[in-house]
Amino acid sequence: MSGGEGRASRRAGRGEDARHAASPPLPSVVTAPAPAHRPRAAPRRLRAWLLAGTEQAQRHSGPHAQPAPEHRLHPWWRVMCLTGVDYFSTLGYQPGIAALAAGAVSPIATAVLVLVTLAGALPVYRRVARESPHGEGSIAMLEKQLSWWNGKILVLVLLGFACTDFLITITLSAADATAHILENPYAPHALHGHQVAVTLVLLALLAAVFLGGFTEAVGIAVVLVVLYLGLNAVVVADSLVRLATHPHLFTDWHALLVREHPDPLALVGFALIVFPKLALGLSGFETGVAVMPLVRGAPGDSEQHPEGRIRGARTLLTTAAAIMAFYLITSSLATTLLIPHEAFEPGGPANGRALAYLAHRDLGAAFGTVYDVSTILILWFAGASALAGLLNLVPRYLPRYGMAPHWARAVRPLVLLFTLIGFAVTLVFQASVDKQGGAYATGVLVLITSASLAVTLAAARHGQRGRTIGFGVIAAVFVYTTVANIIERPDGLIIGSIFIIAILVVSFTSRALRSFELRVTGVRLDDTALAWVRHSADAGALHLVANELDSGDAAEYVDKVRKAREELYVPERVPLLFLEVTIPDSSEFEAELDVRAVDRHGFRILCLTSTSVPNAIAALLLHLRDVTAVRPHVYFEWSEGNPIANFLRFLFFGAGEVATVTREVLREAEPDPGARPYVHVA
Repeated sequence: MSGGEGRASRRAGRGEDARHAASPPLPSVVTAPAPAHRPRAAPRRLRAWLLAGTEQAQRHSGPHAQPAPEHRLHPWWRVMCLTGVDYFSTLGYQPGIAALAAGAVSPIATAVLVLVTLAGALPVYRRVARESPHGEGSIAMLEKQLSWWNGKILVLVLLGFACTDFLITITLSAADATAHILENPYAPHALHGHQVAVTLVLLALLAAVFLGGFTEAVGIAVVLVVLYLGLNAVVVADSLVRLATHPHLFTDWHALLVREHPDPLALVGFALIVFPKLALGLSGFETGVAVMPLVRGAPGDSEQHPEGRIRGARTLLTTAAAIMAFYLITSSLATTLLIPHEAFEPGGPANGRALAYLAHRDLGAAFGTVYDVSTILILWFAGASALAGLLNLVPRYLPRYGMAPHWARAVRPLVLLFTLIGFAVTLVFQASVDKQGGAYATGVLVLITSASLAVTLAAARHGQRGRTIGFGVIAAVFVYTTVANIIERPDGLIIGSIFIIAILVVSFTSRALRSFELRVTGVRLDDTALAWVRHSADAGALHLVANELDSGDAAEYVDKVRKAREELYVPERVPLLFLEVTIPDSSEFEAELDVRAVDRHGFRILCLTSTSVPNAIAALLLHLRDVTAVRPHVYFEWSEGNPIANFLRFLFFGAGEVATVTREVLREAEPDPGARPYVHVA
């Protein structure tokens, strides 16, 4: 590219330009608003605080706003604790939900779950870690498999289920933390009967932490995970000793199994059917991939292929899965054999807190209280982990698609939005752990199913036949598990569908509202194109003719030149330049504008490559004005067609009625009519 290449960035409604480095300054007149109309300082400060970290914040807080600090890097085992506050905290409610769902078959169904975890989810996410080492996850892998709007719609649907997963993680964890608070013998009596209110307070405290400036808390996660797993080890060890010293408990359990399921094959079949209800024990894998950027790699790691980080992340996933497999099996066995089934029922003392029930009953109120405190803290911090996942996921996609307002890049407005949604979910489910289990499992299973499909397609793309078949089998297992869970508990699909519909409506509404932004992040002209532009401007004016891409032969170009000179009264000595726009992918919202010179039929043509025809032309006109200090003229021929149909063509295909949309984009990007390029329509 030539030294005259420049970058011009304009935001709709802002009226601010990033001038080309070589562009001569243009005179401007700035009129200060009357004092009576100036916004008050308090709302200005509030707005800057809410939008901290975005480009709006820089406009409101001044040019010296400090950028967000970079994340510190940590050994894989410390990062495992960060994802573990989500994964390991499911022990707070998983054994109770499993016993309630599967009854005496819970240990066998849990064994099936562990097998699926180690032989299915773990290999899938180890492959995801290799394919997506920067924390993009399986959603980004699937996005790459599908182009254009197909990929965007798929991402929006998966974001709906991801929001279901993370938001229900937040509300379910808070509800279970509340259950541990209220069931503790030392809890104030006044709190009893106010489970919803206590849960809302926990959600509000979580929001307050993020609004105050949530920083990377790996150290806190390490302390919580070590304490929680250590206390669980004590409870499990004590329970296993009791089982070993009371062998009749195994005998009674076996007799119950034989009585309820006399056919061993039928017993295994029942375990296979019921294990999707236990899918909560699969949570944490997507979070484990999302935190990969925090893993310290090897000294020679490259940014494109950080092999050390990939090895660390794969070790993280394997170790977490092994730890969880041990606790799932032992806790399920202990709770099923040592706790009467009626205690698991809603309102029972073990409902949503089976291990805590054993801790209080068998190890005393003091130890049980310590266990409750550690469980409450890790469940509350699991909500923090899930909220951090949401804050990392949503801004990564929606603003890039033009499907969210600019403020969606900021943390605090999203925290407020997600907290309000969490309040609504808590009120709808009345802070019940059991009622939210189906929605949580659906979100988890859909994400794992999408990951298994993504790695299957990746293996097929690399020609790995054996791995393609293996991952395909795993994908089939998760498809079955997901479908079975949805059939058994359709509320998860209903909630996920609500999130999907909300995301689709908000996304496309935002896209329509933002479609008249400039949508160009930079402009690059090759040497010949820049020379043609300067030659035309040196003649005293800059006239361009918009033309459909490679629309005809030389006669058509001649005819358009004749019409343009007649309409614009352009003298023969002033050369005309044609504009033709190529749109590789109209589903993208922002992109750099590449301009190359092409000589076709003896006419000079500037070929533009962008995501939208009118936005590309408007951006080029403003850039040429800055480069040459000459206001360009552009000539269009009127396009026939229904205005609504033309707008939809523009919204989805980047075309439509180009002339009027170009003029509107220019009007929003340049509020000063005296500095705006001219638009002519024949």
